[in-house]
Amino acid sequence: MLTLTKKLRREQESRDDQSSSSDKQGEGHVHQFESNNNDIIAQQRGPPKRVSVRDRLLVKEVQELNSALPSSCELKFDDPDKLHDFHLTITPDEGYWRNGQFLFHVHVTEEYNFAPPIVKCLTRLWHPNINEEGSVCLSLLRQSSIDEMGWAPTRRLKDVVWGLNSLFTDLLNFDDPLNLEASEMYQKDAHAFQQRVNEYIQKYSNKKQSSSSSSSNRR
Repeated sequence: MLTLTKKLRREQESRDDQSSSSDKQGEGHVHQFESNNNDIIAQQRGPPKRVSVRDRLLVKEVQELNSALPSSCELKFDDPDKLHDFHLTITPDEGYWRNGQFLFHVHVTEEYNFAPPIVKCLTRLWHPNINEEGSVCLSLLRQSSIDEMGWAPTRRLKDVVWGLNSLFTDLLNFDDPLNLEASEMYQKDAHAFQQRVNEYIQKYSNKKQSSSSSSSNRR
């Protein structure tokens, strides 16, 4: 005989069973959602990035360069995680340009070290081997060179920095000029050449100017 108490108890047990089943289904949906969400995040992130040969080389080369940087040179990395892109400031302590400060932009391509870095002078100056557009004539920056001093995979970033620094001293070359007018002026009148150098230093390369100011002059 089904009493009222038993009936109520059965109805309660039935409701409890339905509630438990509903909870389990809900948990299943949650787990499925989390799994799908994790899959989407993983797809968005993609596979882990590989470090290029260039970047592996530069980690060591920049450390070596910083420990043996010429006193007239200063490196600046706008982004410390991008060692392939930096600025070099050269402040010659002797020679025709000793009162100036010259900013260079150096970009190391993915082809490094089979290809040389791309270098541009951002400060206007009067120089036989650097024209007023910022192009630089330096043998080691050439893929091939008639003097057999062009780029080779054995060269390093420090060779580039030391080479640029030496353009203001012992690598200065009036016989193979990029700026022909500057070279001819020196050949005809060295004093006039020095005056023109000083004029450019005063106008474009004052030490009181910031690097960004020097950069804007080139733009």
